[in-house]
Amino acid sequence: MNVTRLRPVTARRTLALFAALCALATVVLGLLVAPYAPGTVDRWAERSASTLSPGLLNTLVLPTEPYVLIPAVVVIAGICLYRRNRLDALLAVAGPFVAIALNSWVLKPAFDRWKGGTLVYPSGHTVSLVAVLAVVVLLIRFKAVAVAVGAVLVCCAAVGMIGLGYHYLTDIAGGVCFAPAVVTAMRAALSPRRAREPSTG
Repeated sequence: MNVTRLRPVTARRTLALFAALCALATVVLGLLVAPYAPGTVDRWAERSASTLSPGLLNTLVLPTEPYVLIPAVVVIAGICLYRRNRLDALLAVAGPFVAIALNSWVLKPAFDRWKGGTLVYPSGHTVSLVAVLAVVVLLIRFKAVAVAVGAVLVCCAAVGMIGLGYHYLTDIAGGVCFAPAVVTAMRAALSPRRAREPSTG
């Protein structure tokens, strides 16, 4: 008897489930923190980060800046095209773009959390950075290394953003949840729908 294994379909469903959980976490966190004044954790993080020098804080936020992330996206997409993988190139460009657009035009107005005259939940800086990092994690072979490096970058950028007064810590947590939700959902949508691999059993 031939048994059919649908590995790409299983991977697609796993990605979709992960995306749904990340989106749910974004919404739940937003409902818990956005309507209220900054909590104990936010105030503690702000006090701690504000003790660092402005020069260091500005350096820490560099990975979130468009003049760093846009060239990174171009390089990633270019490598994908060089390898003749158009779907990966599409993900590299569209993933961050869609995440940033949804965050700016849908989530921020919906949660309506303000800081210094600006909507801040989820953090747009964080969504931009984590969306690009999520693309790298999905495309690279050495995923554990990519996750570790990405985590360090996000933590450093978080300290910089909080210290400079851009965001509360919970804004950044919301961005960390939302960006992978969008990128993995798009990856699931771009994955093969059905690929049969007969076993020898």
